[in-house]
Amino acid sequence: MKVYTPEEVAELMKISKMTVYRHIKKGILRASKIGQKYRISEEQLQAYFDDNEAKPE
Repeated sequence: MKVYTPEEVAELMKISKMTVYRHIKKGILRASKIGQKYRISEEQLQAYFDDNEAKPE
């Protein structure tokens, strides 16, 4: 299983790390907290993309 830091997720998604932290705090992006640090698994990241898939209008 691949695990990412919020900084790595921000780089992958081309968004700021603060946006990643906001999504985690709001429950939009699931993450695990290990000690004081957040980690996002590949499965959690895929679930985020699945939940936010653009729908044709």
